[in-house]
Amino acid sequence: MPGEPHRKRVRHFDGRGHLHELTFSCYRRMPLLTNDVWQGILASSLSSACDEEKFELVAFVFMPEHVHLLVHPSSSDAEVSRLLARTKQPASKAVKQILVQNQAPLLSRLMVRERPGKTCFRFWQEGPGFDRNLFSAQAIEASIDDIHMNPVKRGLCKRATDRKWSSARYYLENIVDPALPPLTKPSPQWFDRSGVQTEHS
Repeated sequence: MPGEPHRKRVRHFDGRGHLHELTFSCYRRMPLLTNDVWQGILASSLSSACDEEKFELVAFVFMPEHVHLLVHPSSSDAEVSRLLARTKQPASKAVKQILVQNQAPLLSRLMVRERPGKTCFRFWQEGPGFDRNLFSAQAIEASIDDIHMNPVKRGLCKRATDRKWSSARYYLENIVDPALPPLTKPSPQWFDRSGVQTEHS
């Protein structure tokens, strides 16, 4: 299988005080996040990454083939690219180990030929995904609502709070689930002006 085609490089805006809405996908948009074990692995990896890279997780949802995150850097030297790498790489490695141990047929579908004589395991789609910065209360509230409603709009559940791997229950029912990464609700001091900044801004 040939390597992945060139993908447009996303410029991350590591603006101090901004919240980052991040989206990244599974390899070839395959529905790989459909069981609790793998989603639990991702949740643990995300929790460790936020702690190590000094980010607060504000909202999230795991969809079958992609992930939405809303994060806030708690340090001036926090970088989105490092957060994504620390989240995705350990999760990918752990899933690969499970597939190898079980001799799962899916393993061969996730092995990608980079060049003659070299293949690699790919759980995530290449590239950094989508990134936009939010710095108004209205934009942040809209982002949180969109993240929580994503499974409902897709028909995966009737209510946002029915989705286990989501921050919806934390916001709407004040439930702290120990299986999920620690969450932090938005603070007024995070808002510095009205607007949204994306790659094309």
